Amino acid sequence: MTSLDQYRLLGRSGLRVSPLALGTMTFGQDWGWGADATESRRIFDLYIDRGGNFVDTAVNYTDGASERLLGEFLRDKRERVVLATKFTMAREPGNPNSGGNHRLNMQRSVEQSLRQLGTDRIDLFYLHTWDSTTQPEEVMRGLDDLVRAGKIVYAGICNTPAWRIAQMQTLAELFGWAPFVALQIEYSLVERTVEHELIPMAAALGMGVLPWSPLGGGVLTGKYTRADVADSREAGVAATRKGVMASSGQLSSRALGIADVVRSVAQEIRATASQVALAWTLSNPAVTAPVMGARTLAQAEDNLGALGVVLSDEQRARLDAASAPEPIFPARFVRRPLVQQLIFGGSNVARRI
Repeated sequence: MTSLDQYRLLGRSGLRVSPLALGTMTFGQDWGWGADATESRRIFDLYIDRGGNFVDTAVNYTDGASERLLGEFLRDKRERVVLATKFTMAREPGNPNSGGNHRLNMQRSVEQSLRQLGTDRIDLFYLHTWDSTTQPEEVMRGLDDLVRAGKIVYAGICNTPAWRIAQMQTLAELFGWAPFVALQIEYSLVERTVEHELIPMAAALGMGVLPWSPLGGGVLTGKYTRADVADSREAGVAATRKGVMASSGQLSSRALGIADVVRSVAQEIRATASQVALAWTLSNPAVTAPVMGARTLAQAEDNLGALGVVLSDEQRARLDAASAPEPIFPARFVRRPLVQQLIFGGSNVARRI
């Protein structure tokens, strides 16, 4: 895999998508740290010209500027692009029904995205995050109604507990509703706890995994130091990219230690740290396409170079060891030698598929 036009199937669907998705949360400067319209267009054109066809946004990114810019960029390219957007986040302060997973917000959000994007359909429509209030039956029936109405083609989900997603996927199968074909979650060398439940669930239930923040919010690029960790204690409410990262917990001493190993591997293979971090994420067979986010054309060029990076077994093992998440129950218990002996009676049993 060396180029964006070596397409992959998305989950259980027959939809063909590029191995890197173009994330556009950086399109627009309304949040204080994004790319202006000209630079956003250059990033978009680079991605499309290289064969990319998978573009990701959300109704609320940069207060709607991301979708509006994409609508302009897509005018003569709409049928070449698999267009993904999301609903859930509130769009009107003080109005409790302008956010959430319920049917009213779902429908209103779809209509707003269609207007902002200037399109007649959304190819992949994500639930952005679980709101812990809406019933799963309402969500799945609402999504199915949108599929039947032709306003969306496929459904996906983000940032939701594995047990809840499995419940909703089962409801879809039982009632013949449109299932989820994609799972977008944070996944990188900095955030690997999703390997416990979410990624195995996605593989078992037919969802392609789309990692967001595959560079750990920028930590894995090597641009931050231990001094930034100290500063991050005051960054929780800062209107800066570093402030957002610090408040999310991505900027930590542990993360910087992982970044050191990434940088070491990058020097060995004459790649950049960003390319190594993306290549590691791409090497997981459950991953369909990491969502790359760039604020400059140079960053986008660098990220695309990850498609040509090959990590040796030894290099991947070093990266795995530096970033390994702590085991959790019940796997922590079941994997003990005594328990394995009790389960299999001392025999050697291996799964072939």
